[in-house]
Amino acid sequence: MNVAPDISVVMGVYNGDARLPETIDSILSQQGVSLEFIIVNDGSSDRTPEILEEYAQRDARVKLIQQENQGLTKALINGCAAATGQYIARQDAGDISLPGRLSMQLQSLSSDSHASFISCGTRFVGPEREPLYEVVPDGADLTEPLLSLDMHKIKGPSMHGCTMFPREKYEQVGGYRAAFFFAQDVDLWIRLAEKGRHIGIQDVLYQAAITVGAISSRYRREQVETARVILESARRRRNGFSDHDLLQEARTIRPNANGKLGRLERANALYFVGACLRESHSPKALYYFRLALRTYPLHLRAAVRLLMG
Repeated sequence: MNVAPDISVVMGVYNGDARLPETIDSILSQQGVSLEFIIVNDGSSDRTPEILEEYAQRDARVKLIQQENQGLTKALINGCAAATGQYIARQDAGDISLPGRLSMQLQSLSSDSHASFISCGTRFVGPEREPLYEVVPDGADLTEPLLSLDMHKIKGPSMHGCTMFPREKYEQVGGYRAAFFFAQDVDLWIRLAEKGRHIGIQDVLYQAAITVGAISSRYRREQVETARVILESARRRRNGFSDHDLLQEARTIRPNANGKLGRLERANALYFVGACLRESHSPKALYYFRLALRTYPLHLRAAVRLLMG
């Protein structure tokens, strides 16, 4: 007889072979909980499929789902639909769940009958795993900022991948919604917060890798537009009105055909990493300032930082 696990960890991955093994190992090494690790391969063309098959053959807890490349939202919808655990935990490819993450979140979430989801502190590291900064929940009850309809006041978990929620609550609010390519996490968090508390653990239990592409501003306009739709959807929902037309609008907000980073955008991202390292007095900051200037020779801030030493 198959016994359902405590937790279904759900992750989507697209061409993530470089850091995939350490991500998977960080989940499979979690202690104190029973789990299944549902990994959705979103049409990867690198070594991701082979790596996933190797893990699935070695560990029965790894459950694989294959799909054509359709994006993270569809991957999460499919992964969560396959979940059998009482709780669903998120994990992002390339990131690491630190020891004790799942057991601590499970204990806190299961002991609070009014909670609808939980998050924890996140350590952000650079492209070469350099510690950059940490984001820690500023209280035990983090619900109110997610119920705000002001775009400038809304505040969610430190990272999408650091969250966990009861599967029953996830299904009750309708789960991830396919209409949203961007900010599918924020849309879900708001709907969960409408049904219960968002609680936080101040311990840093998750490590997120910052990549140059992830911190660029190339989709800033699309993200702002999506946030506007999400908040208007929440406003209507709370007043008993349909948001069907807004979901139709959300479906039109997609990445443009040219998704490549420009030289200035890449340089700005490299400069950001260098600035974070400079705050911690790391000598490697100069390395990233040099990379930024090499990428875009007219990057004045990087040039100034290098002159300052």
